[in-house]
Amino acid sequence: MDAVYHLGEAGAVDVARHLDDESGYHSIRVTLGILEKKGFVRHRVDGNRHIYRPVVSKEQASRKAVRHLLGTFFAGSPSQAFLALLDESADQLTAKELGRIADAIESAKEEE
Repeated sequence: MDAVYHLGEAGAVDVARHLDDESGYHSIRVTLGILEKKGFVRHRVDGNRHIYRPVVSKEQASRKAVRHLLGTFFAGSPSQAFLALLDESADQLTAKELGRIADAIESAKEEE
């Protein structure tokens, strides 16, 4: 999806080139078909090629992916997902990033 967003519109060959993975052409074609069935992209026919373009914003796609991730791996719990991410990446976060996270948590508490 990121490649299609970056390119604006693309066929499977274009995506494979963008990803430097021409050996994965068939998998990319299948994935683009799945993304179309799920409503993320649409295609137009150009000769014998299908050219795909995004039909949802990157933000909408990100939200949908997060909802799917939460439901699949964290029983729908944002706090479980957050704690797992923090556990996995705490040593990679800077003090400034941790401060932003703490500020966001405080802000969320105030909104309750």
